[in-house]
Amino acid sequence: MSNPNDKLIRMATQMADFFRSQPDRPAPEAVADHINHNWAPRMRQDFVALINSGAEADPIVRDAAAFVRLVQQGCDAPT
Repeated sequence: MSNPNDKLIRMATQMADFFRSQPDRPAPEAVADHINHNWAPRMRQDFVALINSGAEADPIVRDAAAFVRLVQQGCDAPT
């Protein structure tokens, strides 16, 4: 069975591969936008934590982490 964290990086890498070929906007921002709109808050939190801890990832995936919105502690409002 694979590590769930590996799956987050793998999914983000697939997005990076797609958005790399789209010239209309920077790929890191496009990846983050997709993550922000389609991933649950916990997935986003785990993804950013992985990147911040030094997980091996595509440069676009690493750059995208800076644009991923996180839910603030004690805040119930969606982001």
